[in-house]
Amino acid sequence: MVKAYVSLGSNLDRERHLRQALAELAESFGELEISSLYESEAEGFKGPPFYNLVVGFNTDLPLAQVLEILKTIELRHGRSQKARKFTSRTLDLDLILFGDQIVHDPKTSRLIVPREDILRYAFVLEPLAEIAPHLRHPQVNKTYLTLWQSLGQQGKQKRLPLEVIGYDRHRPPVPDR
Repeated sequence: MVKAYVSLGSNLDRERHLRQALAELAESFGELEISSLYESEAEGFKGPPFYNLVVGFNTDLPLAQVLEILKTIELRHGRSQKARKFTSRTLDLDLILFGDQIVHDPKTSRLIVPREDILRYAFVLEPLAEIAPHLRHPQVNKTYLTLWQSLGQQGKQKRLPLEVIGYDRHRPPVPDR
């Protein structure tokens, strides 16, 4: 069993897409550990503000299958397979951690997990530090809480309750199909 963490983001019809993505992730992976919701400005381009959060779940599935499920959910929400990195989006699901594994893409040698965005962006690190404060980054061997405190970007984004997107922890929505 591996503990996986996924970063979710949306800046187009963000309430609906994130609420439904949470329902689909729970349907695919079971019980989710869910951070608060965070609102932040678009990074690297001009666009509407994003809602972001991080979820954690346990899985017996292999990494490739988890990535495929995430891609399928994104596509169901209108994400283009050719979407550029710095653009508005209906839904962005990024696997940021897969246990303590360090995995590079064999074709490009690019790091798959841990996702480099953890160390780069407050909208990934803060919600991760919220739900996994004492977990250690597998490469830098510091806790996510320590990394967040050293980032020095507190206050750049606003923490919101999940109810803002219509998500009730006690009665999660059923996925639309």
